[in-house]
Amino acid sequence: MPSTLSRTTRLSLMAGVAVLLSACTTTSTSTPTIQDTPVAPAASAGYPSGHIHGMSVDPGTNRILLATHDGLFDVTRSPAQQIGPTIDLMGFTGTSDGTLYASGHPGPGTDLPDPVGLITSTDDGRSWEPVSRQGETDFHALAATGTGLIGYEGRIVTSADGHHWTVTAENVPVYNLAGAGNGTVLATTEQGLYRSADSGATWTTVPNAPLLAFTTFAGDTAIGVTPDGTIHTSTDAGLTWTQAGSIQGEPAAIAADHAGDDTHRIWVATNEGIEVSSDNGATFNPVAP
Repeated sequence: MPSTLSRTTRLSLMAGVAVLLSACTTTSTSTPTIQDTPVAPAASAGYPSGHIHGMSVDPGTNRILLATHDGLFDVTRSPAQQIGPTIDLMGFTGTSDGTLYASGHPGPGTDLPDPVGLITSTDDGRSWEPVSRQGETDFHALAATGTGLIGYEGRIVTSADGHHWTVTAENVPVYNLAGAGNGTVLATTEQGLYRSADSGATWTTVPNAPLLAFTTFAGDTAIGVTPDGTIHTSTDAGLTWTQAGSIQGEPAAIAADHAGDDTHRIWVATNEGIEVSSDNGATFNPVAP
């Protein structure tokens, strides 16, 4: 599979990886505890200008949250509204019950260890609680399945409870992770797509898969976007892929929802705004706050 990828496409994804890594600082601190007092939300000047690292969409309300270098933002408001403390949210994912998980580095005025380890929020990001690895780990990618969490910290690790972690893959250079409730996990890399059918315990490459930058799930359907904005869908959880439409900007995050029958809504965040499709990725339109 790697030999079929063009040099231009490889460089495009590698450039995206470089941008992601450049947004992450590595200074450490001996601060041993996390303050539980949430920071009051502050209005942003507009659409978040910091690097976008993840996205969460509430399909019931269409509320879109962006995890960025400068914290979490509700971009369904105009101007966008910062939620909770300023944290460089490098890794970010949510579960079906609305629980958020994140990792990264504390921002100015935020009393957190560096790195923050795994943290969680049950109030849409207004406050965050420590779970594990405070002062030790900066997950650059996170995903959740029905049985636990998968994280990337230079190697793929899994946890059933967020406290105890097991190394499952040392040689998969992950860019983005996505998990489904049935235990399927997809990992995008500059070499191609990797897939796990057992919640991250074992991994195999996906032959003939497109070179995807970001993936997500809507039920058992996988949706992915290439570095140039082309959408691909998979009805067999990432084994085979069909090309759909494309977005206008450069993708920074993706989310999807099962809208009924065989229809899925797909949201893609770019540095300029959010684009949404209600026809399985065939066409996209800008989301107005």
